[in-house]
Amino acid sequence: MNFSTALRAAWTERNSLLCVGLDPDPAKFPAHLAGRPDAIFEFCTAIVDATANLVCSFKPQIAYFAARRGEDQLERLIAHIHAKHPGIPVILDAKRGDIGSTAEQYAIEAFERFKADAVTVNPYMGHDSVEPWLAWKDKGVILLCRTSNPGGSDLQFLDIGGEKLYERVARLVANEWNVGGQCALVVGATFPAEIARVRQIVGDLPLLVPGIGAQGGDIEATVGAGKTADGGGLMINSSRAILYAGKGEDFAAAARRVAQETRDAINRWR
Repeated sequence: MNFSTALRAAWTERNSLLCVGLDPDPAKFPAHLAGRPDAIFEFCTAIVDATANLVCSFKPQIAYFAARRGEDQLERLIAHIHAKHPGIPVILDAKRGDIGSTAEQYAIEAFERFKADAVTVNPYMGHDSVEPWLAWKDKGVILLCRTSNPGGSDLQFLDIGGEKLYERVARLVANEWNVGGQCALVVGATFPAEIARVRQIVGDLPLLVPGIGAQGGDIEATVGAGKTADGGGLMINSSRAILYAGKGEDFAAAARRVAQETRDAINRWR
């Protein structure tokens, strides 16, 4: 099953547009995990197992694993998701962007080593830097468009020939790069007007929307601006608010409660 098909199935079967971001920070782990050599894997698998029937995707952020020499734990985590919760797409949040020959190696890393179903990619270097990712026809390629950080406006909001740069990216991806039907875009929840503009440009192209929860994005505004006509089209990501909802040995149960509240809040506006 390719990424696009799996995502559509997850939206329907789990009645969810929620994507749980896996950004493991050992400094925030419950005390009983302190000092364990596989603490990252144990923490993340507990979160995954507690929330899997509430989500449309999981999104591990590679930096949180690599910074602590935890790439092997990331491999095991993705394998665990595929084995225990088949059908839930795993998005490797890596934001890669480099020349074609290097992009080929990054694609092997993401799709062969880590076995991710999709990856986030920076389109700043243009089509030839994205093309190696598109060669993996069954994998998702999720391109940065309008990011949730305040500094994103430094470049993404520049006017280029009567349109904003982020609008040009959205148009290129939807009309020229998405020939295999595998592309999606990152559009931050902190800018609902721009979510609506991107949706207008790209039609039913999936949008990965970070920025709710700890970053303060508004769920009603996000869903209203970004949903497709059938109430889908979105992967609304929440990371810290879910991961660190609890501080004790019941942290996974606390994460599940917040994930369910978030999923249900999203569904109220679908």
